[in-house]
Amino acid sequence: MPILYKQKIGFKSAITRGLRRRCPSCGEGKAFSGYLQPVSVCSVCSAPLGDIRADDFPPYLTIFIVGHIVVPFALIAEQNWEWSVGLHMIVWLPLTLALLLAILPFMKGAAIGLMWRLGLKGDEQH
Repeated sequence: MPILYKQKIGFKSAITRGLRRRCPSCGEGKAFSGYLQPVSVCSVCSAPLGDIRADDFPPYLTIFIVGHIVVPFALIAEQNWEWSVGLHMIVWLPLTLALLLAILPFMKGAAIGLMWRLGLKGDEQH
């Protein structure tokens, strides 16, 4: 009879599973019960996900990514077409907001995957 070894999940797998908004432990169960609300435990493997507090890390990652997408295009538009300030606001503010709202849940999933892999949880009272 073969010996079954418990597979240790690597950083890449945990983060990738989080990016897919799945449990970083099994990759099957959903990690979120809503837009940004993590489940308390995975419905498939019972991994505790509700104790992990990602706090400001996902918004930081999201702003970093969206900034690197929007700012170059805004600069190109300004230099090539000399748009008015009003036109810039009409184009870039809604686009930025839409990108932020679209990317944030995936960054939170990745952060939860990373923190789960590192064994980090929220604030613990001593």
